[in-house]
Amino acid sequence: MIELKSGALRCEIEPRLGGCIAGLWLDGEPVLRSAPAAQLASARQSGSYPLVPFSNRVAQATLLWQGTQHPLVRNNGAEPHAIHGVGWQRPWEVLESDGSFAMLAYEHPADASWPFAFDSSQTLRLRANALEFTLSLTNQSPHPAPAGLGWHPYFVKRTRSHVSFEAAGRWEMGDDKLPTHREAAAGLDVDCAFLDVDHCFDGWTGSVHLRDEMLHVTVTSNLSRLVVFTNETRDFVAIEPVSHVNNAVNLVDAGADAASLGLAILQPGESLSAQMTINVERVK
Repeated sequence: MIELKSGALRCEIEPRLGGCIAGLWLDGEPVLRSAPAAQLASARQSGSYPLVPFSNRVAQATLLWQGTQHPLVRNNGAEPHAIHGVGWQRPWEVLESDGSFAMLAYEHPADASWPFAFDSSQTLRLRANALEFTLSLTNQSPHPAPAGLGWHPYFVKRTRSHVSFEAAGRWEMGDDKLPTHREAAAGLDVDCAFLDVDHCFDGWTGSVHLRDEMLHVTVTSNLSRLVVFTNETRDFVAIEPVSHVNNAVNLVDAGADAASLGLAILQPGESLSAQMTINVERVK
């Protein structure tokens, strides 16, 4: 476990469980869904984890790419899809760390979970009122490979939690949790207590505000898509900056334009990178 501290913020990172953040606290108050790292059995129980080399779902755990069908591992229990890439289920190596900074790396050989080799790294820097992230991926396969990045933070949902952000469109979801079509949407500006949402928004302007009776959290990123997930049974709001639309790789195989969906196609040796910052303030 790695512990970072700066000012009133404290962060615990568990490299062995997908390079995840076990917890983020401001003066002991949880910002993310938080627990001591020793109590976690999976990154899915954590406060946040990196999404690499894709976000959300690949339909029916089958990758269709340049005329070839690649069966993938169904990596989330009984769910029929592959979900959230592979990095969240693999141990990450600690390359560097000090009291406020950590750099982690994961090298992926082609396997049944993802048929393209890649290297990835992430950095986390804690400042007095913010946690800054970078995430990168380099295609180490001899062939062009699809690629995407993102993060999956789970923010604490309190009584008066209110989320707001601007976007241009929203992808509607079928009962199978896969996108069906895009509709124009201005984003969200709504209380979270009874909010029921599990959608990818595109044309996101890169900033989200989550306010409640205790904290004002601002999430910023250079990515232009955002997945938001919560419902009245959940005690969290997942606010996920991502590079591409859900199931983008198979939508491209079906004829959609990769660029319009945000899917990167990396040539051998080419890289993709992203940034995110979580800024935290107490409500005055």
